[in-house]
Amino acid sequence: MSEDILINVTPQETRVAVIEHGVTQELHIERASARGFVGNIYMGKVVRVLPGMQSAFVDIGGERAAFLHVADIWGNRVNGEPGLPIERLLNEGQSLMVQVIKDPIGTKGARLSTQISIAGRLLVYLPQESHIGISQRIEDEEERVHLREKLQQLMPPDEKGGFIIRTMAEAASDRELASDVEYLRKLWHDIQAQARKAAPLALLYQDLNLSLRVLRDFAHEDTGRIYVDSNETHQAMSHFARQFTPNVVPRLAHYQGERPLFDLHNVEDDIERALARRVDLKSGGYLIIDQTEALTTVDVNTGGFVGGRTFDDTIFKTNLEAAQVIARQLRLRNLGGIVIIDFIDMDTEEHRNAVLNEFRKALARDRTRMTINGFTQLGLVEMTRKRTRESLAHILCESCPTCAGRGALKTAQTVCYEVLRELLRESRQFDAREFRILASQQVVDMFLDEESHNLAMLSDFIGKPISLQVESAYNQEQFDIVLM
Repeated sequence: MSEDILINVTPQETRVAVIEHGVTQELHIERASARGFVGNIYMGKVVRVLPGMQSAFVDIGGERAAFLHVADIWGNRVNGEPGLPIERLLNEGQSLMVQVIKDPIGTKGARLSTQISIAGRLLVYLPQESHIGISQRIEDEEERVHLREKLQQLMPPDEKGGFIIRTMAEAASDRELASDVEYLRKLWHDIQAQARKAAPLALLYQDLNLSLRVLRDFAHEDTGRIYVDSNETHQAMSHFARQFTPNVVPRLAHYQGERPLFDLHNVEDDIERALARRVDLKSGGYLIIDQTEALTTVDVNTGGFVGGRTFDDTIFKTNLEAAQVIARQLRLRNLGGIVIIDFIDMDTEEHRNAVLNEFRKALARDRTRMTINGFTQLGLVEMTRKRTRESLAHILCESCPTCAGRGALKTAQTVCYEVLRELLRESRQFDAREFRILASQQVVDMFLDEESHNLAMLSDFIGKPISLQVESAYNQEQFDIVLM
């Protein structure tokens, strides 16, 4: 299945869109002010050891201390389980080489490991290991054996580290593999040299920027064209590709059209739709996607679709279409963690199996690791999708300052009643000559109209005049009471 990759570059950010059959499937955004940390190697400093949690907080120079669990300390495993407790392995103030394996998300700091891995084009280098692993996406057993034997022959005799063979290595020549081995070994040698003289919190290695990661991680044999709208970035990508991914060079193209690249392929519209709660289906049905701190829920509805021969047929066809659209939305929005999908209830086991198979088939194109369970007793599909970076909504949006992220506002009447209760409390505490209410236009209007009698009753009860003042900067929930 052919796909194109579009790269839009500005001084502030780089945006990448993966397009299949003219439809945006993935979006990746990297801002100059907030580049991701995954893959970075630091000389960290242990700031706190927590024996009760078998973890430690390590300062790597960020806003929040990063998190290191005992299970992520290399060399501390016996039969797959952690060996020594963390308090016997680490001390506060200790310097430690660590690698970020998960970016900070929300209020959580970065997740660390002391097991170093360095990604190349064809291989991932594991300098502390000694085995050769192979990507699970290479399923043919003969090919797996062949690749392992070929790499063993190409490895230098003094090599003590291990490698993971990436999917892109299937069609690689011996020369390309040997070049990747040499590049990764040199990189590790340079990192070690820096570590010996580095001060605490020093950055020893930073992963490639997004445009170069496109060549290393995204481009494959089914990739058509890679368009980039920056001449400087195009030159940097061409230089990198000639060194490490020569087969991609003919596919690189510098887009010089007058119309913006993302506008030309409707990516800007796709971004706007990917931030909406409701996703319309072509059949007339729709999805409601709600992303919370703990999980993401997807609710499937028939809407105005009545195209089936029977009601069961209508439900089945809506669910089949929804399965494909949900798979795309997970990639497009980069939704990770636990995902709960509420397909429309189906009476037959045959229909449920067909929808589940269609869903798995649609998810097969996703590069991110997932687990999918069947229908539960409540008719829900539970799945997990590995969360390695912030979702699209978390990158582009922030909580609404008016509703504080709740998605709903207290009504003007509710706020009026809160004001009346607060007035009563303050009248008992303070002997003011007059009380003045500062509130939004909506609340003041309600006090002047529907709630005027309640305001007058309270004024009579406390024996003090109450005045109103509109504060245009206040949202509907904000108010103050001033003692005159």
